[in-house]
Amino acid sequence: MEHDTAGDPMTGLKWTHKTTQKLADELARHGIMVSANTVGRLLKGMRFSLRVNRKTIESGIKNPPAPKDRDRQFRYISRMREAFAKTGDPAISVDSKKRELVGNFKNGGKSWEREGVPVKDHDFPSDAEGVAVLYGIYSTQNNQGNIYVGTSHDTPAFAVRCITEWWKKAGPKHWPHAPRLLILADCGGSNSSRSRVWKYRLQNLCNLLNIHITICHYPPGSSKWNPIEHRLFAEISKNWAGQPLISYEKIMNYIRTTKTKTGLCVGASLIRKQYDTGEKISDKDMKKISIKEHDVFPKWNYTICPSKM
Repeated sequence: MEHDTAGDPMTGLKWTHKTTQKLADELARHGIMVSANTVGRLLKGMRFSLRVNRKTIESGIKNPPAPKDRDRQFRYISRMREAFAKTGDPAISVDSKKRELVGNFKNGGKSWEREGVPVKDHDFPSDAEGVAVLYGIYSTQNNQGNIYVGTSHDTPAFAVRCITEWWKKAGPKHWPHAPRLLILADCGGSNSSRSRVWKYRLQNLCNLLNIHITICHYPPGSSKWNPIEHRLFAEISKNWAGQPLISYEKIMNYIRTTKTKTGLCVGASLIRKQYDTGEKISDKDMKKISIKEHDVFPKWNYTICPSKM
């Protein structure tokens, strides 16, 4: 077993790529007659376990941040959240969920059924009613989430549209006089820290709402630390586990019926407007953005203020 064993030095868990039957056959060649089931019980006694691949290595990162930089950014985000909480100003966590095909296709997970739900054997886009682009907004202060289901592409314009729609509903109700808003986002995707369109569209939102918007990005490779991932998206995935997403109505229903014992409430809205990719912002328009970069990692932390564009 020595050269076929891997493990976690922190927890002591071990795993091997050999099957229990192969191990039983190897033992038989050494004169030890034992069944594959017994081998499995012995492996568990030695803290071996069946393991799957873990997607923990971020792709496409040429220069990942050093651990000390990641830790410093995490601490800075924590301080910003505390500062907004003390003054009662809103803080939201935003991100895009995995793009879904709308139709009778296999959906991951399991559900209690008398028989398995029959679905198509291939996920051909031509067989789909359309696509569901899910952009989520999670309020870290009142444990409420909103999912906006788009039908085209996940673009910065779509992301800011979702934030705008969320504010129109939640802002006047919960924070009628808030002078500022904190947004926690990943470094990539439609709310990328490098996206000109993201910042330009946020400037328009600042001008519309007349508030200051502070954005703090989680370091590359740290998306799972974003609160929306484990507090909202994970719960939605559990709610529709094993169920084909056959229509937009069914997707919306699964989202709206997602609840937790801690009181999570989720709303859903459908946005049928088509958003095209490839939008460009000129240098002239970029100069119109009233942006103040923070002293700590200015590319990850910045505030956009209202201006006369």
